[in-house]
Amino acid sequence: MEEVIRIEGISKIYRVGDQEVKALDGVDLAVRKNEFVAIMGPSGSGKSTLMNILGCLDSPTYGRYILNHTDVSEMEDRELARIRNKEIGFVFQSFNLLPRYTAIENVALPLIYAGIPKEERFRKSKSALASVGLEQRMEHRPNELSGGQKQRVALARALINDPSIILADEPTGNLDTKTSIDIMHLFEQVYRGGNTLIVVTHEEDIALYARRIVRLRDGRIESDEINAHPTLAE
Repeated sequence: MEEVIRIEGISKIYRVGDQEVKALDGVDLAVRKNEFVAIMGPSGSGKSTLMNILGCLDSPTYGRYILNHTDVSEMEDRELARIRNKEIGFVFQSFNLLPRYTAIENVALPLIYAGIPKEERFRKSKSALASVGLEQRMEHRPNELSGGQKQRVALARALINDPSIILADEPTGNLDTKTSIDIMHLFEQVYRGGNTLIVVTHEEDIALYARRIVRLRDGRIESDEINAHPTLAE
């Protein structure tokens, strides 16, 4: 299976006053198409920094990052924004929905940035909401939706551009246990549909849905193991 992600010797150094803080220290990682990977680690392990680099939200201080055959390591902000919109679907803990927009308008945002005509935006966005079970809620605004429904809208938006990877940052962090299970079952369906899925989490029970678990500590990969007995959607 072809690689979607390859990072080689990735380091990220922040300057805090007179001191340098190394958030990542020579990380190597490859992710193949249609893998389901969980990235875990305690606070300060570097997992958020790694997520930002994988998501082209930040650039490494050192090292190479190849995303879908393109070296994005030293791209300028404008180029990174274009790559983000084309190659990466984001799902965040806080949903990141625009409060004045309806569900379907929120889902359509990446298509607007991509220059897709209005009729096609509507058709694709409606189909994406239907795929996460929210076709009947497409005219509702975020304050009219439950936490689980908001995360479904966020997932539909993440899928809308057929990205190379879905990158989810603590996707169940603001949800109760039952809703968290529902959302992870939905991620399972996304994975089984052929998508590449990377979930950043500190919750062991959420990581166990993944087929591979990468653990970080002190800016380095501590372990990278296949999950032989993943939690499966019923």
